[in-house]
Amino acid sequence: MANVSHRGDMATHPDISEMRDRYARMLGGRDVALVDGPVFLLGLYCAASPWILHYTTSQPALVTHNLIVGIAIGLLALGFTSAPERMYGLSWAMCAMGVWMIIAPWIVGSGPDTGVILNNVIIGALAIVLGLLCAGTAAKSAPQP
Repeated sequence: MANVSHRGDMATHPDISEMRDRYARMLGGRDVALVDGPVFLLGLYCAASPWILHYTTSQPALVTHNLIVGIAIGLLALGFTSAPERMYGLSWAMCAMGVWMIIAPWIVGSGPDTGVILNNVIIGALAIVLGLLCAGTAAKSAPQP
């Protein structure tokens, strides 16, 4: 069996310059934890909010709506983390989902109460702010001509 317990110096690796360049491009000055983490948590809360605030029986259409939109926001966050150079173009879609979350209680719901409205408005406002932060991060890390 081969002895793989020793660690060599990476400076002698033949592809070290390419690996450093790829690592720098991947990070691109992004604050991953400051943007992607809160986006994922917002999606998680959006999906679970009908059960947290107990409006599953009074607003069944909004339950399904918030679950689907929350899953979509969570998937966007996972995409932002795993393939940032391809996914940050969709940060504007997150802003659009935020606007939709704000108006959804009146369009999807039926006579929503103040708690449901406030919940969706806060989720929507946070989605807009985080979407704008993602867009700003993407613009900052885009290669300059």
